[in-house]
Amino acid sequence: MSERDTVAGADGSGIRGSPRRAVSILTFGYFVGFAGVVVYGPVAAEFEEVLGLSGLLLGLLVAAPQLTGSLLRIPFGAWVDDVGAKKPFAILLGLSVVGMGGLLTILVLAYPDGLTMTHYPLIFVFGSLSGCGIAAFSVGIADTSYWYRSRHRGTMLAIFAGLGTTSPGLFTIVAPFALLYLGLTGTYAAWFLFLLVGTVIFVIYAVDSPYFQFRKRGFDEEAAKARAKENGQELFPGGDAMESIREAATIRRSWLLTAMFFVSFGGYLALTVWYPSYWSNLHGLDVQTAGIVTALAFTLSSPLFRASGGAISDRFGGEETTIASFAVVVIATLALVVTRDLYLAIAATVFLGAGMGIASAAIYQLLPKYVPEAVGGASGLIGGIGGFGGFVVPPILGLFVDVRGVSGYATGFVVYLVLGVVSLAIAGLLYQSRSSTVRSRSPTPADD
Repeated sequence: MSERDTVAGADGSGIRGSPRRAVSILTFGYFVGFAGVVVYGPVAAEFEEVLGLSGLLLGLLVAAPQLTGSLLRIPFGAWVDDVGAKKPFAILLGLSVVGMGGLLTILVLAYPDGLTMTHYPLIFVFGSLSGCGIAAFSVGIADTSYWYRSRHRGTMLAIFAGLGTTSPGLFTIVAPFALLYLGLTGTYAAWFLFLLVGTVIFVIYAVDSPYFQFRKRGFDEEAAKARAKENGQELFPGGDAMESIREAATIRRSWLLTAMFFVSFGGYLALTVWYPSYWSNLHGLDVQTAGIVTALAFTLSSPLFRASGGAISDRFGGEETTIASFAVVVIATLALVVTRDLYLAIAATVFLGAGMGIASAAIYQLLPKYVPEAVGGASGLIGGIGGFGGFVVPPILGLFVDVRGVSGYATGFVVYLVLGVVSLAIAGLLYQSRSSTVRSRSPTPADD
């Protein structure tokens, strides 16, 4: 497929856009939308103080964006196969704009003296809407796959996911400084403007993959595929996407991979928003320093480890890689439970991010092997339900704080210690089943 933008000819044979333009705007849009992961995390202390939140309510608040950002991945990812990527992606970003605009309105009208717990439900709802852009991951993955040939597809998918996922780390650093200089309302006003402008830029420049361009010009399915092939498209929608999801849900191996992804990627999302409060309340760091430590030790570093996880899995095997990764998670969380030393906690956090990042990549490397009959559906299921761990766990961590006070910020990591052990057991089970399969397929003396 040519990298030069083309325009439809009189016979409708041309296409708008190019692979490079498509993946560039998709990555930009995902960067804009994925920042919603940390819509509350870096400034959680401000809301905690003004509203007088318990640990449980604080955990629910910082996790609010994950509720929509994870679950909407499933239906919106499937919708791409019906209408292309631009419309679902734009709607998700638009919902994020509505959420951020609603939050800004509350702050303008009520903050600081008039902001009370009566506003908490609305703040939670608007935070959930602000996280809709996170779900654009599944949309962008599908569209990037349609634009690029197989020899470049893996690289471009890694670029899309890797660069897009850096926004929470950058915003975790920037938001506390914006809070210092702009105040809470000014910080969200700037964020709203960034999100609004980013959404407008996406809508203007985004283009659907060739197949969907031809379909929208009135070509039937076969003619659209033929024209798209002439323009370099190799991969096409594979039928009923929701049926693929339903089929994947009936396969036990899908749920084993989902459970591990719940811990690895769901854990990444959960701790991205929880760590700023951990550093501030347990280790006494100011808000700005807590944001920097969270970003450098975890939010930015973990995606970099994830980027290398695919190559590690290819070299050593997906099962072996998940076993080693979750072993690292267990050791790191054990250290975080028992230590009160800042530097040891930072080191443990780096290892925890490495374990979660590499495990996330290894799980998707295992996916085609363990669920070959419904790869697309299993991908949506794992990404959606697995990412839901980012919403479920922070309130549980908050309960530890409610029960044990400040020390609960450390003891709460026992949650990931237990989840890490369970994931390690699942990875061991997959390795054992693979080894048994290999042995059963090996020739016996009678076969010689």
